[in-house]
Amino acid sequence: MKLNITFSIKEFAEFSRTTRDTLRHYDKIGLLSPAIRGENKYRYYNNAQLSVVNVIRTLQESGMTLDEIKKFIDTRTPELTDEVFSRQVKKIDEIIEEWINAKKLLQTLRKTIRSAKDVDENKVSIEFVPAEAIILGDINDYSRNRNVIDALLSFYKKTREEYPDLSLNYSVWGKYSEKRIKQADWVWPDRFYFYNPEGHDRKPAAMYAIGYKRGGYGQSDDLYKRIIEYIDKNGFEICGDAYEEYPLNEVCMTDDKNYLMRVMITVREKGGRETSRSDYGKRNAERRVRSDLRRLR
Repeated sequence: MKLNITFSIKEFAEFSRTTRDTLRHYDKIGLLSPAIRGENKYRYYNNAQLSVVNVIRTLQESGMTLDEIKKFIDTRTPELTDEVFSRQVKKIDEIIEEWINAKKLLQTLRKTIRSAKDVDENKVSIEFVPAEAIILGDINDYSRNRNVIDALLSFYKKTREEYPDLSLNYSVWGKYSEKRIKQADWVWPDRFYFYNPEGHDRKPAAMYAIGYKRGGYGQSDDLYKRIIEYIDKNGFEICGDAYEEYPLNEVCMTDDKNYLMRVMITVREKGGRETSRSDYGKRNAERRVRSDLRRLR
């Protein structure tokens, strides 16, 4: 069934989701001319041209120039059309992948910022933290006068090799071994890491002693001491690695001396096994009951 519907330029612009100025420009460069030009010089288009103008706009949005599109339109064949469309679909897939990665980045940064919302910056607490996917670097090499900058550059290089399509715009944090924490050696991290859902490593699910402090990068000495003092006084002991993070940093703040740092040290109850979430919850409830009974006496 053949349908031949004629539209004014205003109607055609509306139905094709474009503008009259765009259609006039297409006509001027010979890309898409009206099906009919009235005696009054008004432009009229038909329904068959709707598909053509939508293809033009789609190709343009996928990266082709108007000159390239015109050459294609002027010489189009089924074979050439299939080749051009296939090429543009590949480009679109690449763009989609870039946007997916951008979305993951923004979601991770938002999660990091929100994790510091309403925290008590003067309090140290013992909390169960579930496992999270991370990208973890190799053990940093500080030999031959290498410093933390050299180690960070090596981390970026290795990450780029292992994850060639990954954005490296994620905030990078430091991991410290249990041995170094017990030696009060937390100047330069053993390894670098950042949170990423595509990461092959995990920050383990565990009980952590967690504390916060305001300051610039590297100004965490007194925070470690405060957390370790809390661990000793409250019947816990260090049993694993520590993680130093800055959830509020240059991404969301202008004052580089007022970033919010967070230190998380893996702990367990003294003389016991590593505490699970349920164990800690039960024991914490028992402590609260004993405390309430003491107040009632």
